[in-house]
Amino acid sequence: MPVLKLAVLGLDAQIEMLLDAARRRGDEIVIACDVAADDPRLAGVPRADAWEAIVDHRGSDAVLVGHDGWNEQRAEGVRKLVQAGRTILLSQPIDLSMLFAYELEMIRRDSGARLIPFLPERLHPYLATLRREIEASLAAAGSIGSIEAVECTRRMGDRSRDIVLAQLARDGDLVRGLIGDPERVSTLGGGDPERVWNTLSVGFSGAAQVPLRWQVMRGDIAGLTIRLVGTEGSTSVEIPDGQVAEWTLRREPGGSEERLSFDRGDAILGLLHGDTRERIGDAPGPATWDDAARAIELAETVPRSVAKGRGIDLHQEEFSELGTFKGTMASLGCGLVLAALFVLLLATLLGGIAREAGWGFGERIASIWPIAVLAVLGLFLLLQLLPLMVGQDSPPTRGPNGPSEPPHRHE
Repeated sequence: MPVLKLAVLGLDAQIEMLLDAARRRGDEIVIACDVAADDPRLAGVPRADAWEAIVDHRGSDAVLVGHDGWNEQRAEGVRKLVQAGRTILLSQPIDLSMLFAYELEMIRRDSGARLIPFLPERLHPYLATLRREIEASLAAAGSIGSIEAVECTRRMGDRSRDIVLAQLARDGDLVRGLIGDPERVSTLGGGDPERVWNTLSVGFSGAAQVPLRWQVMRGDIAGLTIRLVGTEGSTSVEIPDGQVAEWTLRREPGGSEERLSFDRGDAILGLLHGDTRERIGDAPGPATWDDAARAIELAETVPRSVAKGRGIDLHQEEFSELGTFKGTMASLGCGLVLAALFVLLLATLLGGIAREAGWGFGERIASIWPIAVLAVLGLFLLLQLLPLMVGQDSPPTRGPNGPSEPPHRHE
């Protein structure tokens, strides 16, 4: 088994799982940055004061990036690492910002960097079992009949806003793995905006026509329960938190149980080692960074739904430099139309005042407004030719669920 040399940029519980797995495999931690000097988790590891040392350190095979203590300096370091084409394992979510996530994705497409988000759950075969049940139900051949709902109960000790949204950014990948990309997100919670997160309930509906509800509950033992409710029974999977957890699959009626242990840190680190275990059984393939970005997008949509008290529709839209250009041009076009109307009113008013006052210079200025507006609109139309002059973007990367295109929110 080859020995990997790893660098660390920031720490959190997910990176700690990777470090534990790395030590068991015999991998070497060669440098750490943006970590407390007395942190026992990296005792004896050489330290660096600035992220530039990580970017310039070519003796590492991959960089582990954690979230705790996240700041703009670390964000800039991550951008430089992606621009340098490095292999990076990132906590999920590294930042609860959809814009930052898609910025990294666009840089990755140009540099060829490999970004691996910490989303190990999709590598477990029980997720594939649940997905098969849903697909069989849609084909009227399910073992539990027609599935009426998918219930995801997330038990948490700390149910503060940021913690809940960060957890949803992880569980959102499971939502997409079960029902595909949601088309609508709606929320329920208490009337108190400070306590709404304690019992937050998020509903997802998509093309699979199987509604999914994600519910936050208090629990001394943190974990997730996914339950498929069918007309003739149910199938559920119990997923405890922690690095090494024993998943439990239950079927009703009958009460049959299956158990399978799963090491989250080792599963993700195995992607670097090229383990054949990156697909356990017929589990979905590893998550791409685009998958992680779309899960962050789902989590970022929830506060808006909570604040407005209504559902938000999601429309699939290609996210690329060309797509960004088209969106900018569409917004600019609307602005130019409004500006032209304003110039028309102003020029008409100025011309009338100038004529009454006998102000010849003012009349000349008012008379040239059609030429000025025409010139600006002509320049705007010429800008539409830029994509043809610089070439098209490369096609979006493809993940296990098809083309990688982020959702566009519409209220």
